[in-house]
Amino acid sequence: MRKSKKKIQDKAVIIELLNACHIGRLGTVAKDGYPMVKPLNFAYHEGKLYFHTAKEGEKIDDIKRDNRVCFEVDQPIAYVRAKNQPCEAEYLYQSIIIKGRANIIEDRKEKLFALKCLMEKYQPQGNYGGFPEEKLAITGIVRIDIEKMTGKEDLGKDSHKDAVIKAIRERVPLPIVLG
Repeated sequence: MRKSKKKIQDKAVIIELLNACHIGRLGTVAKDGYPMVKPLNFAYHEGKLYFHTAKEGEKIDDIKRDNRVCFEVDQPIAYVRAKNQPCEAEYLYQSIIIKGRANIIEDRKEKLFALKCLMEKYQPQGNYGGFPEEKLAITGIVRIDIEKMTGKEDLGKDSHKDAVIKAIRERVPLPIVLG
Protein backbone atom coordinates (compact mmCIF):
# COMPACT_ATOMS: atom_id res chain seq x y z
CA MET A 1 0.00 0.00 0.00
CA ARG A 2 1.49 3.28 -1.12
CA LYS A 3 0.09 5.48 1.67
CA SER A 4 0.42 3.53 4.91
CA LYS A 5 -1.41 6.30 6.82
CA LYS A 6 -4.59 5.21 4.99
CA LYS A 7 -4.23 1.56 6.00
CA ILE A 8 -7.00 0.23 8.24
CA GLN A 9 -5.06 -1.14 11.20
CA ASP A 10 -7.96 -2.66 13.13
CA LYS A 11 -9.06 -6.04 11.73
CA ALA A 12 -12.44 -5.62 13.45
CA VAL A 13 -13.10 -2.56 11.24
CA ILE A 14 -12.29 -4.64 8.15
CA ILE A 15 -14.63 -7.43 9.24
CA GLU A 16 -17.38 -4.93 10.06
CA LEU A 17 -17.01 -3.45 6.57
CA LEU A 18 -17.21 -6.93 4.98
CA ASN A 19 -20.41 -7.57 6.91
CA ALA A 20 -21.88 -4.17 5.99
CA CYS A 21 -21.13 -4.19 2.25
CA HIS A 22 -23.72 -5.97 0.14
CA ILE A 23 -21.83 -6.16 -3.15
CA GLY A 24 -18.28 -7.35 -3.69
CA ARG A 25 -16.29 -7.71 -6.89
CA LEU A 26 -14.58 -10.97 -7.76
CA GLY A 27 -11.49 -10.81 -9.93
CA THR A 28 -10.42 -13.88 -11.90
CA VAL A 29 -8.19 -14.50 -14.89
CA ALA A 30 -10.29 -15.26 -17.97
CA LYS A 31 -9.49 -17.88 -20.57
CA ASP A 32 -7.99 -15.22 -22.86
CA GLY A 33 -5.63 -14.06 -20.07
CA TYR A 34 -7.43 -10.81 -19.37
CA PRO A 35 -8.65 -10.00 -15.87
CA MET A 36 -12.39 -10.45 -15.35
CA VAL A 37 -14.34 -8.67 -12.61
CA LYS A 38 -17.85 -9.67 -11.61
CA PRO A 39 -20.07 -8.10 -8.92
CA LEU A 40 -21.76 -10.52 -6.54
CA ASN A 41 -23.38 -11.00 -3.14
CA PHE A 42 -21.19 -12.62 -0.51
CA ALA A 43 -20.89 -13.48 3.15
CA TYR A 44 -17.79 -13.40 5.36
CA HIS A 45 -17.25 -16.02 8.05
CA GLU A 46 -14.04 -16.63 10.04
CA GLY A 47 -11.45 -15.90 7.37
CA LYS A 48 -13.53 -17.15 4.47
CA LEU A 49 -15.89 -15.62 1.92
CA TYR A 50 -18.82 -17.50 0.44
CA PHE A 51 -20.91 -16.74 -2.62
CA HIS A 52 -23.48 -18.63 -4.66
CA THR A 53 -23.38 -19.00 -8.40
CA ALA A 54 -24.52 -21.11 -11.30
CA LYS A 55 -22.67 -24.42 -11.47
CA GLU A 56 -21.48 -23.58 -15.00
CA GLY A 57 -20.24 -20.41 -16.61
CA GLU A 58 -17.38 -18.01 -16.93
CA LYS A 59 -16.68 -17.62 -13.17
CA ILE A 60 -16.61 -21.35 -12.56
CA ASP A 61 -14.47 -21.99 -15.66
CA ASP A 62 -11.98 -19.33 -14.52
CA ILE A 63 -11.81 -20.77 -10.99
CA LYS A 64 -11.32 -24.32 -12.29
CA ARG A 65 -8.49 -23.13 -14.53
CA ASP A 66 -6.76 -21.01 -11.85
CA ASN A 67 -8.25 -20.68 -8.37
CA ARG A 68 -6.23 -17.58 -7.44
CA VAL A 69 -8.69 -14.72 -7.05
CA CYS A 70 -8.91 -11.15 -5.89
CA PHE A 71 -11.98 -9.74 -4.16
CA GLU A 72 -12.82 -6.09 -3.52
CA VAL A 73 -15.44 -4.23 -1.52
CA ASP A 74 -15.77 -0.52 -0.93
CA GLN A 75 -18.02 1.84 0.88
CA PRO A 76 -18.34 5.41 -0.36
CA ILE A 77 -18.72 7.52 2.75
CA ALA A 78 -18.76 11.18 1.77
CA TYR A 79 -18.18 13.65 -0.99
CA VAL A 80 -16.55 16.90 0.11
CA ARG A 81 -17.50 19.83 -2.11
CA ALA A 82 -14.87 22.20 -3.41
CA LYS A 83 -15.34 25.81 -2.35
CA ASN A 84 -12.58 27.74 -4.12
CA GLN A 85 -10.93 25.33 -6.56
CA PRO A 86 -11.53 21.81 -7.90
CA CYS A 87 -8.57 20.35 -5.97
CA GLU A 88 -10.47 20.90 -2.72
CA ALA A 89 -13.04 18.26 -3.66
CA GLU A 90 -12.53 14.92 -1.92
CA TYR A 91 -14.16 11.53 -1.91
CA LEU A 92 -14.01 9.76 1.45
CA TYR A 93 -14.24 5.97 1.56
CA GLN A 94 -13.29 2.62 3.08
CA SER A 95 -12.19 -0.32 0.94
CA ILE A 96 -10.84 -3.84 1.26
CA ILE A 97 -8.76 -5.92 -1.13
CA ILE A 98 -8.56 -9.68 -0.57
CA LYS A 99 -6.33 -12.22 -2.26
CA GLY A 100 -7.08 -15.88 -1.86
CA ARG A 101 -7.97 -19.22 -3.36
CA ALA A 102 -11.46 -20.04 -4.59
CA ASN A 103 -12.80 -23.53 -3.97
CA ILE A 104 -15.97 -24.96 -5.47
CA ILE A 105 -17.92 -26.57 -2.63
CA GLU A 106 -19.66 -29.90 -3.21
CA ASP A 107 -20.09 -30.95 0.44
CA ARG A 108 -23.81 -30.63 1.26
CA LYS A 109 -23.22 -29.57 4.86
CA GLU A 110 -20.85 -26.75 3.87
CA LYS A 111 -23.19 -25.64 1.05
CA LEU A 112 -26.04 -25.34 3.53
CA PHE A 113 -23.79 -23.48 5.97
CA ALA A 114 -22.77 -21.00 3.23
CA LEU A 115 -26.37 -20.42 2.18
CA LYS A 116 -27.34 -19.88 5.81
CA CYS A 117 -24.55 -17.27 6.16
CA LEU A 118 -25.80 -15.50 3.03
CA MET A 119 -29.42 -15.49 4.21
CA GLU A 120 -28.44 -14.23 7.67
CA LYS A 121 -26.58 -11.35 6.05
CA TYR A 122 -29.21 -10.36 3.49
CA GLN A 123 -32.36 -11.28 5.44
CA PRO A 124 -31.34 -11.11 9.12
CA GLN A 125 -34.96 -11.12 10.31
CA GLY A 126 -35.25 -14.77 9.18
CA ASN A 127 -38.58 -16.17 7.97
CA TYR A 128 -37.15 -17.53 4.71
CA GLY A 129 -37.88 -21.24 5.20
CA GLY A 130 -35.68 -24.16 4.26
CA PHE A 131 -33.55 -24.82 1.22
CA PRO A 132 -35.39 -27.09 -1.26
CA GLU A 133 -33.28 -30.04 -2.41
CA GLU A 134 -33.95 -29.35 -6.11
CA LYS A 135 -32.58 -25.80 -5.72
CA LEU A 136 -29.64 -26.98 -3.64
CA ALA A 137 -28.76 -29.46 -6.40
CA ILE A 138 -28.45 -26.72 -9.03
CA THR A 139 -26.79 -24.06 -6.85
CA GLY A 140 -23.05 -23.64 -6.95
CA ILE A 141 -21.22 -22.45 -3.84
CA VAL A 142 -17.71 -21.05 -3.85
CA ARG A 143 -15.56 -20.49 -0.77
CA ILE A 144 -12.62 -18.11 -0.92
CA ASP A 145 -9.92 -18.99 1.58
CA ILE A 146 -8.38 -15.62 2.39
CA GLU A 147 -4.59 -15.45 2.16
CA LYS A 148 -4.16 -11.68 2.38
CA MET A 149 -6.62 -8.97 3.38
CA THR A 150 -5.88 -5.25 3.48
CA GLY A 151 -8.12 -2.31 4.21
CA LYS A 152 -7.71 1.31 3.24
CA GLU A 153 -9.68 4.38 4.23
CA ASP A 154 -9.81 8.12 3.91
CA LEU A 155 -12.18 9.55 6.49
CA GLY A 156 -11.14 13.15 5.91
CA LYS A 157 -9.58 15.70 8.22
CA ASP A 158 -10.74 17.71 11.21
CA SER A 159 -14.46 18.58 11.13
CA HIS A 160 -15.03 16.39 8.06
CA LYS A 161 -13.58 13.40 9.88
CA ASP A 162 -15.77 14.10 12.91
CA ALA A 163 -18.87 14.28 10.68
CA VAL A 164 -17.91 11.05 8.88
CA ILE A 165 -17.33 9.12 12.11
CA LYS A 166 -20.64 10.40 13.48
CA ALA A 167 -22.47 9.34 10.28
CA ILE A 168 -20.93 5.85 10.41
CA ARG A 169 -21.78 5.40 14.11
CA GLU A 170 -25.35 6.63 13.60
CA ARG A 171 -25.75 4.46 10.47
CA VAL A 172 -26.73 7.45 8.34
CA PRO A 173 -27.33 6.41 4.69
CA LEU A 174 -24.07 6.86 2.83
CA PRO A 175 -22.56 8.64 1.04
CA ILE A 176 -23.14 12.00 2.66
CA VAL A 177 -22.20 15.36 1.16
CA LEU A 178 -19.99 17.71 3.14
CA GLY A 179 -18.87 21.15 2.29
